[in-house]
Amino acid sequence: MKFITSRDNPTFKELVKLQESSRQRRIAGLTLLDGIHLIEAYFALGEPEKLVVSETGRENPEIRFLLEKVTKVTQVTKGGGPHREAKAIVLPDALFREVSTVKTETGLMAVVPIPSPEAIPVQKRGQAESFCALLEAIQDPGNVGSILRSAAAAGASDVYLSNGCADAWSPKTLRAAMGAHFLVRIHEGANLAEVARAFRGKVIASILGARKNLYQMRLTDPVAFVFGNEGAGLSDGLLQVAHEQITIPMPGGAESLNAAAAAAVCFFERVRQMEMERAGK
Repeated sequence: MKFITSRDNPTFKELVKLQESSRQRRIAGLTLLDGIHLIEAYFALGEPEKLVVSETGRENPEIRFLLEKVTKVTQVTKGGGPHREAKAIVLPDALFREVSTVKTETGLMAVVPIPSPEAIPVQKRGQAESFCALLEAIQDPGNVGSILRSAAAAGASDVYLSNGCADAWSPKTLRAAMGAHFLVRIHEGANLAEVARAFRGKVIASILGARKNLYQMRLTDPVAFVFGNEGAGLSDGLLQVAHEQITIPMPGGAESLNAAAAAAVCFFERVRQMEMERAGK
């Protein structure tokens, strides 16, 4: 393990940049996972570039187990001889808090590569590739992460984000998604109108006040759901390319649902219909 005690250390400075800057994350092709359970989920898919642990975190049995995983597989050859590469970094608690974005930190972060959409395999679920989501200017990272999590749970294969959406690979979005980033293909900076035109199925825009409601729609065929910014709604250009505009019935007193809640309702209405069709009902 490598011990870092100074803010001037280049590795520490790089960690801070990865936490703070979407530009730096794009340049490096790396991001930070923050929290034991999120990192455990990543281990099921691959090995992190590095683990970053606080001095207090080293006493946690779960963290010690994960540290042993990376230190046992770092034997490499350098200059013709054996060399053990440091894949675990230990920070004093004060420095760890400067990097972590969690109020009550767990004491563990991981540096992981940002996969290209092509690196995420298509799920083998028959029609999985015919179900996707398009997000326009959804700025809250918690909402973006929650939508990714619901999309992955409901069996979507792709999520397209327009310019103006929150950074999909920021620590806050990653925490909200809880591992969904590595289960669905994420396309940032997408031209949603072009995606909608090219989609071989029905494009359904979720808006307030539409004449049709979600439960009147057949969702067992290929479908792309479109969701917009809660304040501004969907752009006219995107509404024009949608095949259907639907609303979610709300018999209570609330004016609207937030984007993440609306997406989850739509996704799992599709799941419900798919299950009913499989059961022959």
